[in-house]
Amino acid sequence: MIPSSRSRSRRKPFPFSPPSIFHRRRFPPRISADMLLDFAFRIFWRMITVTLFLAALLFSCFVLYRAAETAGFRMPTSYYSYYFHDPYAAAEVSPDASFLSDSEEYRLEKVLKDASMQDKTVILTTLNAAWAAHNSIIDLFLESFRIGEHTRKLLNHVVIIALDQKAFSRCLILHTHCFTLMTEGVDFSGEAYFMTPEYLKMMWSRINFLRSVLELGYNFVFTDADIMWFRDPFPHFYSDADFQIACDHFSGNSDDMENKPNGGFKFVRSNNRSIEFYKYWYAAREIYPGLHDQDVLNRIKNDSVVYDIGLKIRFLSSAYFGGFCEPSEDLNEVCTMHANCCFGMDSKLHDLRILLQDWKRYMSLPPRFKFASILSWRVPQNCSLDALRHNDPEVDFGPMDNDERID
Repeated sequence: MIPSSRSRSRRKPFPFSPPSIFHRRRFPPRISADMLLDFAFRIFWRMITVTLFLAALLFSCFVLYRAAETAGFRMPTSYYSYYFHDPYAAAEVSPDASFLSDSEEYRLEKVLKDASMQDKTVILTTLNAAWAAHNSIIDLFLESFRIGEHTRKLLNHVVIIALDQKAFSRCLILHTHCFTLMTEGVDFSGEAYFMTPEYLKMMWSRINFLRSVLELGYNFVFTDADIMWFRDPFPHFYSDADFQIACDHFSGNSDDMENKPNGGFKFVRSNNRSIEFYKYWYAAREIYPGLHDQDVLNRIKNDSVVYDIGLKIRFLSSAYFGGFCEPSEDLNEVCTMHANCCFGMDSKLHDLRILLQDWKRYMSLPPRFKFASILSWRVPQNCSLDALRHNDPEVDFGPMDNDERID
């Protein structure tokens, strides 16, 4: 019997029949504001955690670096020799960045501040026990300021850098602005033979010290103590130069790199160029081992590195900044005279005393006779190397102590 359509329509579906997947509609999960806030908070907290971790890591590295530097662990100097073919790379790292201790740097900055001119310029000279003896070089140096034209006021800006305790004690008697610079492991109060390791260490310590002065923001005129100051030299400095230096021989052109510079007198302005140059100059001692600072300067002055740094170098005319190598001929123009090209402490003192006598005679003349240029220097006498070689062609000029070197 075939069921009727009515009976088929009343048949109940299978109670557990799953709905067809083909007709099922899906809706995205509902996201509440609380869920969004929770997600943002989690992201923010992770960022904070990562930032704190990196900060702690950097701080730990900094503490370790400072501890190693304080303990004296530095890059070995052989590292700088590696840059022979790329010397500027060596100049970018100062091998003795902590040359002065914190206490020394504080003392130095106080002395420089007390002695500086309004534009933060100071006049620096170095002194050891031999040159600090009574009636020795330092007495003549200070006397020249007192008898020069408009130079007495410059004494207020002179800082004497004592290289040993005896020199410092004498400085305190003679002058207002004194600073002690002791070189570890070297006693400069006694003999320091020319070109010996002790002598070279002193010369390079001086270069590193002058770099520290520049980094403190001070311009400086560096002058050897055997240079007599007869006139204010500042009007004769070049306004466009970062580094200007006197010469043993001046060609007549202040831009000529073939001039023969003498490191005993220079004016250096503090800026990034001069600081980088001093770093390079100091690092170059590893490229040219066994040479002192002046010889190394002669070798690096034409380097492309100096050009890349952008340092402007000018050479000072011997007409204003003379010496026994090449005297200033006109006493109406001379500013400074250096007892360079001189062998022997006694010879140096002898000729410097005559030099001061000649200047006093000049200053005593009436103005009309001064401009007539009727006077000239009676030196060099004992400091004439040509005379020594003429009398004894086989004369041996070494070794010499620090005060008998040929400057």
